[in-house]
Amino acid sequence: MALALCALVFVFYGVSPAEVYSTMLRGTLADPTGLAEVGRRTIPLLLVGAGLSLAFRAQFFNIGAEGQLLLGAVFAAGTALFVPLPGPLLLPAVFVMGFVGGGLWALLAAWLRRLNVNEILSTLMLNYVAVAVVTYLIAGPWKGKDVRGYIYTDTFPEAANLPVLGGTQVHWPTLLLGVVLALGLQWLLSRSTFGYALRVVGENPGAARYAGLSAARVVTIVALLTGGLAGLAGAGEVAGIHHRLLEAGQISLGYGFTAVIVAWLARGNPALCLITAPVMAVILAGGDLLKIDLNMPFRVVDVFSGVILLCLIASEVFVRHRVQWSRA
Repeated sequence: MALALCALVFVFYGVSPAEVYSTMLRGTLADPTGLAEVGRRTIPLLLVGAGLSLAFRAQFFNIGAEGQLLLGAVFAAGTALFVPLPGPLLLPAVFVMGFVGGGLWALLAAWLRRLNVNEILSTLMLNYVAVAVVTYLIAGPWKGKDVRGYIYTDTFPEAANLPVLGGTQVHWPTLLLGVVLALGLQWLLSRSTFGYALRVVGENPGAARYAGLSAARVVTIVALLTGGLAGLAGAGEVAGIHHRLLEAGQISLGYGFTAVIVAWLARGNPALCLITAPVMAVILAGGDLLKIDLNMPFRVVDVFSGVILLCLIASEVFVRHRVQWSRA
């Protein structure tokens, strides 16, 4: 339905929908450069989407993955630039601190929830705080010594850089980590005692209270995990692609918001993000082609994402109910 509605938008702009969709598919899946771009964008969408799947199952509506990704990038960059660790230990420390940074940012929202602050509002507002933190650091105390006219940090030491596939920007260790974590979270959700408690808290809070399950404890752990995975995505972006901390809009291309659709499409199953993340990566990468090849508006990808999310939300009534005709 979303693709059909977007087709109407393309018709309004005087472009054939068939040409649009064929350009997207041909330029991403049938082109080596485009395929590499899909792989690059799949990595953060997979990590963030898998974490959000867990959060949504627990009814912790985390809309702050964008900020958590940025804080993970900040902690990772600070470790790479200022912590004097031996070479082999530096890269693992970068990822550990990336997880810590994203997890702590999400834990702040979980703590505010205990004070009856809605987590949708708190996580959304914390995104803007995270952007301000990044801007302050790269324009102030962390600004590179030889930087002129731009704001970013010095380059990371070689030991803090991730290997990539060929001449692409696909940092394969982070991709492998994302696959392992998505499968691990699926096992945690479906096979572990904590996963059972999470599902009960999310599906029936009243039954959870009756059974003596602590919803606050479950939400706290879920917030740490989902924020931590977003932080890992941020660490992967700065260590695998940019090799420095730079402006927020260059670190994340809206991955934290797009990952909400990834998680929603996966119906709260982290393992299914292995499918939904590449699908959304194709749309993101294909959107860039539309701007270049078909001279479409810059925000056409946002239209795609927004319409898909609206259709998903609207479909909930049909997922949970069925239409039954009856005589008056």
